[in-house]
Amino acid sequence: MSSQEVFAELGQRLAQKPASALASAQGVYQFSLNGNDAAEYYIAVTGEGATVHEGKADAAGVTISMTADNFKELAAGRLNPMSAFMGGKLTVTGDMSMALKLQTLIS
Repeated sequence: MSSQEVFAELGQRLAQKPASALASAQGVYQFSLNGNDAAEYYIAVTGEGATVHEGKADAAGVTISMTADNFKELAAGRLNPMSAFMGGKLTVTGDMSMALKLQTLIS
């Protein structure tokens, strides 16, 4: 799967989640993927739900940087976000409390 396909699938999963399930994860999450199939995407979580957008957000609360391959593993549930962070496969800049809610978004 390409990064674009993974984010499209993620967008579909997020659209099926009730806004109440995402209420604690509100904010803008920027994903900066490098390596093969590099991409920039962000997820905006509001009181109405979550939407996925290609490109860079104007004001992201947190930026998650990793290889596209590791992101694909993360999105598939084969890579735990905390393990990825602790193992140096994922770096975070910005609001760390938002980063801790990453699992809520991608599961």
